[in-house]
Amino acid sequence: MRLKKGFITHEGAAEHITVPAGGVSFSSMVRSNKTAGFIVECLKEDVTESEIVERMSEKYDAPKEQIERDVKAVVEKLRGIGAIEE
Repeated sequence: MRLKKGFITHEGAAEHITVPAGGVSFSSMVRSNKTAGFIVECLKEDVTESEIVERMSEKYDAPKEQIERDVKAVVEKLRGIGAIEE
């Protein structure tokens, strides 16, 4: 899976923003914290949820079960707005 073409991202000091750039049905902006932003950045290339969990485990000191839940939640929200390409 990966972030669909037509979505662009911007990382600021305190938040990560994902917006449609055209050619997609979603017409709003997604504001995320740094953790969700990390997941979105991983989705700029073809990855699995398991690969994202592994990358996050290397970067963040958190229980793997929590990371798995966070990844699943963010991916599901992105799927819900049509931002994920399978």
